[in-house]
Amino acid sequence: MPSFDIVSKIDAQTLDNAINNAKKEILNRYDFNDSKSTVDHDKKTNQLTVVTENDMRLKAIQDAIISRMVKQGLDPKALDFGKEEYASGNMIRKEISIKEGVDKEVAKKIVKKIKDSGLKVQASIMDDQVRVQGKKIDDLQAVISVCRGEDFGQPLQYINMRA
Repeated sequence: MPSFDIVSKIDAQTLDNAINNAKKEILNRYDFNDSKSTVDHDKKTNQLTVVTENDMRLKAIQDAIISRMVKQGLDPKALDFGKEEYASGNMIRKEISIKEGVDKEVAKKIVKKIKDSGLKVQASIMDDQVRVQGKKIDDLQAVISVCRGEDFGQPLQYINMRA
C-alpha cells in the first residue's frame, strides 16, 4: 500500500550556516559598533540565545537571523520566539527555540484536514510525524497539495514516498 510521511525537520548544517552569516552581518553593521550583543546556538537543546542592550538591536538581530534563514532556503516558521527577559544590568536576553518534529496539536490538525478533504487515505500519528497511506498514489499527491495549501504554523516536509 503506497504511503508517505509528513515531518518537520531542519537541516542542522544549513541552519548553522545561516546563524553564522547573521552573526557576521551583525558584527559588520555600523549601528552595532561598540555593542556587547551575542548570539549563541546550543546544538544539543536546539536553542538560540540572543543577548543585547535594547529592543531595537534585538529586533535587528532577529531580522538578520530570519533573512539569512530565508536566503539559505529554510523556513523561519521553525523559530519559536520566546519573550524577552532582563539579564544582568541593562542587557536583554531572548531565548529562541527551533521547532523540530510535528507537535501533537499540529499533527491532530493535519489528520483532521486530511479526513475533511474526503480523499480515500488513512492518516495516523506516529511519534513526531504523520504517516499517510492510500491505495492510489494520486490520492497521496492530492493530500500533499491539500497540506501545502494550509498553514499549520511550522514547516512541513513530505518524505519516504513508497509505491
